[in-house]
Amino acid sequence: MITQPLADAIAEAEKVIADAPHVRGEADLAEGYDYLAGGIQACLHLARAYQRDHPFFVQSTGPYTKMGLDNPDALYFHSYIRDDAEYVVTGTRGTTSDLSFQVLAGDYTPVEVPDSLTAFDDRELDVASDGTFEIRFGPGRDREGRGYFALPEGAAMLVVREVYSDWTERRGTIRIHRDDTAGTAPPPLDRDAVAKRYGVAGKMLLGRLRTFLAFPEWFYLKLPVNTLTEPRRTPGGLATQFSSVGHYDLPDDKAMIVTVPRSDAPYQGIQLGSMWYISLDYVNHQTSLTADQATVDPDGMFRFVISERDPGVANWLERLGHDRGYVQLRWQRLSRDLGAADGPTVEVVDVDELPARLPFHDHASVTPEQWSARIARRQAEFATRMLG
Repeated sequence: MITQPLADAIAEAEKVIADAPHVRGEADLAEGYDYLAGGIQACLHLARAYQRDHPFFVQSTGPYTKMGLDNPDALYFHSYIRDDAEYVVTGTRGTTSDLSFQVLAGDYTPVEVPDSLTAFDDRELDVASDGTFEIRFGPGRDREGRGYFALPEGAAMLVVREVYSDWTERRGTIRIHRDDTAGTAPPPLDRDAVAKRYGVAGKMLLGRLRTFLAFPEWFYLKLPVNTLTEPRRTPGGLATQFSSVGHYDLPDDKAMIVTVPRSDAPYQGIQLGSMWYISLDYVNHQTSLTADQATVDPDGMFRFVISERDPGVANWLERLGHDRGYVQLRWQRLSRDLGAADGPTVEVVDVDELPARLPFHDHASVTPEQWSARIARRQAEFATRMLG
């Protein structure tokens, strides 16, 4: 059967989910099997989009194909490339907070992060008055300069991230092509090529699951629980991004207060993730916040409350039944390095103590009706963003 390699990989992937070390019960398994469904969908899509000679951008991850503690505020795209060809990227700059580009060698595996060969944001581009731009990536090192980026040996993937601080910001456009293959078509498919795709999709699925179950061991789980690191450069070579990370373990009567200064960075955000190392439902629940979405206290500080019980404040991050999980703060499009003073402090308190422990509790309070309006706004803004 031509589909047998994928069927075998799915069966093995189901065992990976069932045997995951964090699984404690049916809720974890149900979430894991849903995560698996998204992985199957994504890997079939990506295997069919593998085209380096007639390239195009494909969405790398999204709300139904999550992986790698996906940022709720980002749209992720990638195209496969080869290091001996020239690629032309054209587009229109939207009003989003950040637009960044990264060239990777290979892909994530359970034992290593792919090398980041080149990373930059759109400040390195010449953007015309109408918002249009053109970038070339190719082997011509003698042509390297503004608008032309030399592809190092081993370049295999071009990743683009468009990041929103305000979910009503206007999305840009982007496309990729090769001048030398424009106007031609790839070879027609045959049975062997289709069979290969099923095999590739299966390998991608298992690699994806195993990688992102191992990934937190490298960067999160060895940290003391209920703490967050100082801001540091995000692993993976992102040029202008710092992050602060940690993992929490909270009973239902406890809350974690995360206090962090409002930054001058164009993008600042916080999110929660499940033990599957993916974002929680950020559309129908407030499990993430950006600086534009959050309420800042009169002293210039954000105070986020991570808890299962509703604390009645605007910056509540909902656990959604996850007594364990990941926390990540990001700052992007930075013009300076961040230090400890720019980062978060953490305090775990009884939920009932919050009115006394939050210095501007009344300022941060919201009614149930106001909370419902916040969620309705998220849902509407997300729907518009995904179709924009």
